[in-house]
Amino acid sequence: MGLFGALRLPREILFGSGQRKALGIVAAKSGRRALVCTDERFAATPSFAEMLADLGNWGIEIPVHDQVQPDVPSDTVAACVAAAKGFAPDMVIGIGGGSCLDMAKCAALLLTHGGALADYYGEFKVPGAVLPVIAVPTTAGTGSEVTPVAVISDPVRVLKVGISSPHLIATAAICDPDLTLTCPLGLTAMTGADALTHAIEAFTAKRQSGEASLPQQHVFIGKSALTDHYALLAMRLLGRSLETAVKDGSNAEARADVMLAAMAAGCAFGTAGTAAAHAIQYPVGALTHTAHGTGVACALPYVMAYNRSSSLSEMAEIGTALGVANGSVEERSQGAIAAVRRLFGAIGIAPTLAKLGLAEDQLDWTAEQALGIDRLIKNNPRPLDLPDMKTLLRAAYDGDMTRATA
Repeated sequence: MGLFGALRLPREILFGSGQRKALGIVAAKSGRRALVCTDERFAATPSFAEMLADLGNWGIEIPVHDQVQPDVPSDTVAACVAAAKGFAPDMVIGIGGGSCLDMAKCAALLLTHGGALADYYGEFKVPGAVLPVIAVPTTAGTGSEVTPVAVISDPVRVLKVGISSPHLIATAAICDPDLTLTCPLGLTAMTGADALTHAIEAFTAKRQSGEASLPQQHVFIGKSALTDHYALLAMRLLGRSLETAVKDGSNAEARADVMLAAMAAGCAFGTAGTAAAHAIQYPVGALTHTAHGTGVACALPYVMAYNRSSSLSEMAEIGTALGVANGSVEERSQGAIAAVRRLFGAIGIAPTLAKLGLAEDQLDWTAEQALGIDRLIKNNPRPLDLPDMKTLLRAAYDGDMTRATA
């Protein structure tokens, strides 16, 4: 198999302390009417007021939708869009955590193409370009600022659903780590664990053939030389700084490392995709009502143990990126799993599905639902059938790492 690489990214990515001050000039490139999506908490901060003032200084009119809710219930998107239609914005600006960025993407989609969100569930259902989106994250984890995905909650379905299209990639991403300095430490842990899971699953994703038609027919196309670069960068940064950022939120260097890592992980998985840990989290999250980052991180070590035999060299590289300096490929691959478990334990991630609150009698249903998320399961480096998934979930429920390798 020859060298192959693919990336789909925003037209402009700005990263660094103080880069939020560029919002006005960046937005002015797209017009003079901006719908701003954020949540009630961030809308009350001085930083948000400063950004609105900057937009105003550039002559940009700004209605603010400050009612974004976690996991973006689909009816709230419809309400936001209905209120904004008369304003006819030139762009949509998302400022906040991943839900605020996803709301901005969904609002831009419906303002452009109309219909209901359900019309666009899945891959490549968006028919063309949407209004320009500017993404300004205030947490470090989802990577939504650089990915082609928006995740929402549909009341008709038990699981969260995704809209995946290159047309949803933000026009510009402005990543200022200073905005994360007030992020609560528990949220820092959850989102940082999510970022590490993104990086590891992208790096171990199944490698596809690299045929010219592949990126034109699928949003997630497996690992490549380019996605590997970003995934490894994310792992190195998180390995050295996530624990510090969780334990000392005022550490600006650690905060910057974690935000850069989250963005890099998004650059990786936005093209490579994620795999079994994310597939497991969808039903687990629906049943336990736990945060996405907590759920994927809880499952990740067990998924790594299951996949290790099919991704030995990649696991060894993960070990090196996380500070496992010596040993054979076998030893470093084992060390990678141990390093992830140690880090997640240090930042308070639940070590088992039982601790996460999943009921034992829900394991079989969870296995069936997880296996049905084909866009993720097909990306897993080691094939999974229903008995395999049930065994993997039992291992993650009991905390049995040995069983996960079966």
